[in-house]
Amino acid sequence: MNWKAEVEKRKDDIIKDTQAYLRIKSVLDEDTVSQVAPFGEGINEAFLHLLQLGEDSGFTVKNLDGYAGHIELTGSSDEIVGVLCHVDVVPEGDGWTSDPYGAEIRDGKIFARGALDDKGPTIAALYAMKIVKDLAEPLTKNVRMIIGTDEESEWRCVDHYFKLEKMPTVGFAPDADFPIIFAEKGIIDATFIQTPIPSNKKGNVMLHSFHSGRRFNMVPDFAEATITITTNDHSDVSQLFKEYINETKSKGNYQFEGERLKLTIEGISAHAMEPNNGRNAGILLAGFLNKLKLDSQGLHYINMIVDVFEGDTRGKNLNIAYSDEISGELTVNLGVMSYTEASGGQLGINIRFPVTGNADQIKKGFSNLKGFKIKTFEVSEPHHVDKKHPLIQTLQKVYEEQTGEKAELISIGGGTYARSLEAGVAFGPLFPGRPDIAHQKDEYMIIEDLLKATAIYAQAIYELAK
Repeated sequence: MNWKAEVEKRKDDIIKDTQAYLRIKSVLDEDTVSQVAPFGEGINEAFLHLLQLGEDSGFTVKNLDGYAGHIELTGSSDEIVGVLCHVDVVPEGDGWTSDPYGAEIRDGKIFARGALDDKGPTIAALYAMKIVKDLAEPLTKNVRMIIGTDEESEWRCVDHYFKLEKMPTVGFAPDADFPIIFAEKGIIDATFIQTPIPSNKKGNVMLHSFHSGRRFNMVPDFAEATITITTNDHSDVSQLFKEYINETKSKGNYQFEGERLKLTIEGISAHAMEPNNGRNAGILLAGFLNKLKLDSQGLHYINMIVDVFEGDTRGKNLNIAYSDEISGELTVNLGVMSYTEASGGQLGINIRFPVTGNADQIKKGFSNLKGFKIKTFEVSEPHHVDKKHPLIQTLQKVYEEQTGEKAELISIGGGTYARSLEAGVAFGPLFPGRPDIAHQKDEYMIIEDLLKATAIYAQAIYELAK
């Protein structure tokens, strides 16, 4: 079977359907949650859109209460090959050069939030299933595209799905890197709240509010704070902020709103699995505020951000730094920062820890956050498939035949739906050498790579299910 040739015949339809799907803003929206749309109207619209594409292509589809569903190519046995995808995307953030949901094509790329994570590869996988259905002999195993709606948040969709449906024997998630990701780090989302400060001495600067970040799993690209300067030397603080912006080579702004001074600063968004790929706007703004004589509560909050997290994404300051040969270093992302003078501060932290790491030991390390207590501490354990497993060997064969390159096994700090299976791996769509722009502004999918991935997925589905 010439899988590439079959994909080329469907090129225009693949691009058209990818663009249409990307134009749906499928971000978690608590304001529009309903019984039929448990994560908001946008996500539900994208979910129903994908199910309709599957039904129009002649597949059996199933909707499990708006939480999850599947598109199925039926085989002759009760075994299942899973292809695990998700319709939800992270918020678009700021600084795009085109509409984040416009799916504009420039220089052979489709630009949109979700183009790479995970809507583009989902369409690739759906067309791969269509090609197998149209051209291959009847399959032994069933093939299910399992569709989640809450992957970027709490994975409530997966929990709901596997309460009601059978676990696939093997499967892959087209939601990371090629060649094959056989190991995924553990993930911790932890929230900490500031305990009351006994002596709230007033400095000559009062911190009224501080906010940065929308999600634990994103490096914040924007931060803002409001302060009141109790002396008459407002110009000194303004000049100091200008100098700080120049020194740090960043973008920022300040403006007076009555007696209060509002400060804003821009960073660079990135996926939390490697915080060093971004620039944390919250930590950057805290670095400036730490130079001022703040009130004691505000100073304690800002000091904690600077002393523990500035320049350290590996947990050294918390004594939780750890690495192993399989999956590399532990990473720490301070993703959400929120403070008001009335209620104090909160910190939202995302940690990716190696497959041989221990979440309980990491939790103990947070005793170093003096003056903060744990509000939530949620753990997704690491995932690892043995390199000798038939799933790994089959996908290696497919990748090498389709690309002519060696299918090296790699590990990641990201968490994909593959970890919800006993035998599941992440498999593309990002090819070696391509920049990882998931969760960043101007996210894109290279059309050539989209088509190449479709061919790889088609052969992989056939080899696993024949």
